[in-house]
Amino acid sequence: MLDEFVKDKFERPIISLRITITNRCNENCIYCHHDGMVSSKDEMTPDEIYKICKIAKRLGVKKIRLSGGDPLIRKDIVEIVEKIASLDFKDISLTTNGVLLGKYAESLKDAGLDRVNVSLDTLNRDTYKFVTNMDYLNDAKEGILKAVEVGLYPVKINMVIMKDINQNEIEDMFYFCKEHNIVLQLIELIESENCDDDKFNAEYHYPLDSIEKRLLDMADDVRERKFMQGRKKYYINDGEIEVVRPVDNSSFCANCSRLRITPDGKIKPCLLRNDNLVELISHIRSGESEEELTEIFINGINNREPFNK
Repeated sequence: MLDEFVKDKFERPIISLRITITNRCNENCIYCHHDGMVSSKDEMTPDEIYKICKIAKRLGVKKIRLSGGDPLIRKDIVEIVEKIASLDFKDISLTTNGVLLGKYAESLKDAGLDRVNVSLDTLNRDTYKFVTNMDYLNDAKEGILKAVEVGLYPVKINMVIMKDINQNEIEDMFYFCKEHNIVLQLIELIESENCDDDKFNAEYHYPLDSIEKRLLDMADDVRERKFMQGRKKYYINDGEIEVVRPVDNSSFCANCSRLRITPDGKIKPCLLRNDNLVELISHIRSGESEEELTEIFINGINNREPFNK
């Protein structure tokens, strides 16, 4: 390992790597950015993903998160997790919509997955169908409960808050999470360069200021996660809620410790930018050495720039 961990030019440590292993999905959520669309035949192989993680480990990355699309769409998902787990990271997690989680939860746990985040914006069937354009709510809930059962702890639910859609359902979701020992994460809807409809964010964006104020008034304890973009965790009556607000949030960027890999194998230094990507996968496929790949990674890290309002 080169060091305990590598820092960018702004002295932010690179602790975690988020790898989008597919942009295929079995749902079609109204807010999906369809980031970096590539066909399935162009997706990174398990060995290529392993090599990326090996370089990340060399640079001191402690945590890996697999995302999509929905990563459980990939039939080789268990193999991917097994290969990554062989590198002995501190934490391996996966973000999914939960629809296939009932099928894979136990195998993923056995393969070395530590925990899951499940995207679930509502417990109301009609709202679920509106948001996802599918009728898979029961499958998603069954998958979540299976993840709890097999010990993919902590299971977290990511709830994107949307105006006039689900902002009044937070309490119901919180009690569901509390009942099953699940952490609820409230996500502020973000703008993206890839959003297909420029009007979408304006129509559905719901500021979380009032919600955070209410949580603060109710909370038994509040903690800030410095290396998770400074997000706050509110502990209420033995339940737990985190609030994620990257929009125009300089604190989010100032405390960012994450690097990303796009589904077509590019290093993505910043969440809300696509103008500073660094090509990686072609260098892996051409057989370049670990030292050369490490330098490419470092170039990507050096492209990171904090948000400046």
